Amino acid sequence: MSRNGPIALAYHTLFVIFMLAPILVVCFVAFTPEGYLSFPTDRWSLRWFYAIGRYPEFISAFWRSLWLGALSSAIAVAFSVPAALAIGRHRFRGRDAMTALFMSPLMIPHVVLGIAFLRFFTELGLGGTFVGLVLAHIVVVLPFALRLTLASAVGLDRSIEHAAVSLGASDGTVLRRITLPLVLPGLISGWALAFINSFDEVTMTVFIAAPGTETLPVRMFLYIQDNIDPLVTSVSACVIAITVAALVALDRAYGLERLLVGRSADGR
Repeated sequence: MSRNGPIALAYHTLFVIFMLAPILVVCFVAFTPEGYLSFPTDRWSLRWFYAIGRYPEFISAFWRSLWLGALSSAIAVAFSVPAALAIGRHRFRGRDAMTALFMSPLMIPHVVLGIAFLRFFTELGLGGTFVGLVLAHIVVVLPFALRLTLASAVGLDRSIEHAAVSLGASDGTVLRRITLPLVLPGLISGWALAFINSFDEVTMTVFIAAPGTETLPVRMFLYIQDNIDPLVTSVSACVIAITVAALVALDRAYGLERLLVGRSADGR
């Protein structure tokens, strides 16, 4: 492979700066001592990080978003495994319609989904409940989990499974010890992408979240409607720092490339 030329390197550098600039600005604004959004600043302060402790609703909303994203993503991945294996391996009537049904949440505006879920859950008595939030987020993140799981299932070498069956392995054993480990990179990638979308979801969630079930994005959205101080930037900076620390720890402990791409420790 040829090396990137100076034009390509300059383009990549500008692209990275363009992508990181909003994040860096938010982090810098979080350290301002002023009572309003100020950038740049010649003074630095942890005032607005200390202020987070005076708003426990942000902390509770963070843990609620974390639990909601983990649970809805795990359930979405559990549903995506049989769906991906069926769609990726078999040809049957209604296969394309089934795929379109699973992917349809990507084509529907989240405002429409929020209004529809609000009416539906109100009729079922689940309006404003955590169960309703989980069900809604499962529907929204399922396409992301299914897409990556399906990519792993389509490229799966079935001769390994046939060899296991020929040696006397049952269907359950083949699924547990052969199929699932082979599609594990797709499962983990799908779960991670689904979790990110669930954690970041605000347009739909704002319709169905009640005061006791507000997620962190919704809590931040409601806060900035009545306030213009840098508290939200400090909350965002904390979330960014936690995310970066988690990625670094995961990379040191297991390796992101090995985990998400499926490469072994020796790079193969």
